[in-house]
Amino acid sequence: MAQPKMAWDQHPEPLTVASAPVPEYGSGSLADLLPTLAAGLGVPDMNAAIGELTPADRNCVFLIDGLGWEQLRAHPEDAPFMTSLLATSRGGTGRPLTAGYPATTATSLASVGTGLPPGAHGLPGYTVRNPDTGELMNQLRWQPWAPPGPWQPYPTVFQLAHAAGVHAAQVSSPTFENTPLTKVALSGGTFLGRLSGEDRVDLAADQLAAGDRSLVYTYFAEVDGAGHRFGVDSDAWRGQLMYADRLVQRLAEQLPPRSALYVTADHGMIDVPFDEQHRIDFDEDWELSAGVALLGGEGRARHVYAVPGAANDVLTCWREVLGEQFWVASRDEAIAAGWFGPQIDERVYGRIGDVVAAARDDVLLIASEREPKESAMVGNHGSMTPAEQLVPLLEVRS
Repeated sequence: MAQPKMAWDQHPEPLTVASAPVPEYGSGSLADLLPTLAAGLGVPDMNAAIGELTPADRNCVFLIDGLGWEQLRAHPEDAPFMTSLLATSRGGTGRPLTAGYPATTATSLASVGTGLPPGAHGLPGYTVRNPDTGELMNQLRWQPWAPPGPWQPYPTVFQLAHAAGVHAAQVSSPTFENTPLTKVALSGGTFLGRLSGEDRVDLAADQLAAGDRSLVYTYFAEVDGAGHRFGVDSDAWRGQLMYADRLVQRLAEQLPPRSALYVTADHGMIDVPFDEQHRIDFDEDWELSAGVALLGGEGRARHVYAVPGAANDVLTCWREVLGEQFWVASRDEAIAAGWFGPQIDERVYGRIGDVVAAARDDVLLIASEREPKESAMVGNHGSMTPAEQLVPLLEVRS
């Protein structure tokens, strides 16, 4: 099976910013998927960036939260149907997509729905500083609340498709219908809430058939939840993978004529051992906390906001302490290296940390007092390693 073009194993020591494997923005990232499908549907101003994909009249994207390409390949017996599609994924190349940085749900869902990289859509992390208030904002839970429109002002691909006469629909949990994240990332056309996975995939198939040109999205969250709580390869995680595999097959068997089903994910995941060697506690480390006003992001993809005048000192310290395990960059270095994509909007610049730290090794920078729930998770994600960054793009056509 063909491997990604990025040189994952070439890591000079100490790590340099240039050695980080940048996502394939513009040719093979999550942000490129919906624009490619919409271009094939004749939606104006959409770019078919993933050249391996053949247009179809009816397109469904089934996103399985937390199912990375490497995890899927490691569990063929638990996901026989999806495994059977691996060799022909991404238009027959057998290659995955890259999630984008950071490889985390809020960022990836915004990339999927808007067709833009994080530097443009403006959700560049799990928690980021709101430059207008100076507070940390959790972009998954949207707390504390901020006006969604100014935070992410671009139209979604679903909105553009709907305006072009394409039947657009999202089928997901009713819980997500009115959330700010759904509004800024996945709105447009019709939202249909269903609780069970079976009901969702059945309705997704119906929605595909509802238009001569259709763009439908559906979502399954439980693989991610089991991974965070119990770890990848746990019995609970395997059970959810088995269930997801059955849902994919169920949907594939119901595709109406002239349809293409694409199964993908928002990120992969790795398990991190519970010891001091693998879990560095920011709340107990005076060196790392010196000069830091706010700690954002998550354990494997940190945004660090310095007190005024301390950014250079914080960068120097973090490189000295973490530089053999993390790619540590200043905000401008990370932007110049393309971590957040080729475009950084002015409104997004201040949301990115003064220092950005992305884990290469199987380590976490936890914050046991500030983030007790996140610090207790077994499975984690966020960085640019293959286990986190690579996601499948499985294809079934009718």
